[in-house]
Amino acid sequence: MKNIKAVTLLVVCALTASAAFGQQAGQANSASPATQAYKYKTPKLTRAQLEPLLAKPDHLLIIDVRRPDELTTIGGFPVYLSIQAGELEHRLAFIPKDRTIITVSNHAGRAGAAADFLVSKGFQVAGAVGVENYADEGGTLTKIVPPLPKAADAGKPAAGSGKS
Repeated sequence: MKNIKAVTLLVVCALTASAAFGQQAGQANSASPATQAYKYKTPKLTRAQLEPLLAKPDHLLIIDVRRPDELTTIGGFPVYLSIQAGELEHRLAFIPKDRTIITVSNHAGRAGAAADFLVSKGFQVAGAVGVENYADEGGTLTKIVPPLPKAADAGKPAAGSGKS
């Protein structure tokens, strides 16, 4: 029960941080991710392979390795842990080892690399998923819309600024 609360807290913190920090610059790639061949040891899951795993949420952890702007513009799964691909190695201590992991990116390229890395560190990984592939196969994505600042708070000084 304690692990479930910790994972829930991490997911909420990740969602809040994603919304708060906004867009980050992406790395340029000459080939379209959709046209690149999948080259990882971890299997790339289809919608048909993924949905039975999603039906057992108590045993599953979805790690989305995309940037916050990708999460908000493209969408994703309703519950996930957001750890960008470049930060994964530094966040291993926050990932529970008692869950089966599915890694997520847009077309499973970064997710495949992240999954192979996690397997090398002793995590149990079922596969990698591309949310755009999942949507193309008829799956439904959830879009997270960051909250707008409250109009009443717009004229107030920031907390701790010393102004009253």
